[in-house]
Amino acid sequence: MKALIIGASRGLGLGLTRQLLAGGWEVVATKRAEAPELAELQQKNPGLAVETVDIDHPAEVKALAARLGGKKFDLLFLNAGVSTDPAKPLAAVADAEITRLLFTNAINPVRAAEALAPLVQPSGTIGFMTSILGSIARCEGGSELYRVSKTALNMAARCFATHPENKARTILLLHPGWVRTDMGGPRAPLDVETSTKGLAATITRHHGKGGVAYLDYQGDVLPW
Repeated sequence: MKALIIGASRGLGLGLTRQLLAGGWEVVATKRAEAPELAELQQKNPGLAVETVDIDHPAEVKALAARLGGKKFDLLFLNAGVSTDPAKPLAAVADAEITRLLFTNAINPVRAAEALAPLVQPSGTIGFMTSILGSIARCEGGSELYRVSKTALNMAARCFATHPENKARTILLLHPGWVRTDMGGPRAPLDVETSTKGLAATITRHHGKGGVAYLDYQGDVLPW
């Protein structure tokens, strides 16, 4: 099995790369800049290749697709996300910050998926790192802009799933849980290994099933 992981420099993307490698996958993992932990992992794993791309720069995504044009992947996984002050109501966030979050969290992951989808097997899996905070049914306030961006990602990915070339593919929107990363902070109850081990198992379990699913790291269905 072969995977292309977009956004694997650290945290959850790096953790998912570790889990897939441990499961016998061949992985191409991407970074935006220097990534010492990813470089160290590559030294220890002949099944890992590293590429550089920033999904906020479409020309870089197009160039990556061209470089990988001779490969076919069973899994494309897009791990991209930034956050803002969770205490700020939407009306208090500057326009530039709204634009940054919406493009990085919602628009550009799906644009990148469109550009890289020809590299994915017709019955392969395309996954997006989303959040339970994107669930309209489960909104309890706070983190308003981040919630909006992840809800937008969920909708954009569902629209992406309707494209004819994705008819036989599995489209997964995965919530990793609240994890102790730079974004999740030190108070989060989950460590990266627990979360990503669950994510890898969920991806493997759903591979080849087709359709769209919004799930947490344990494979439980989340309400849209």
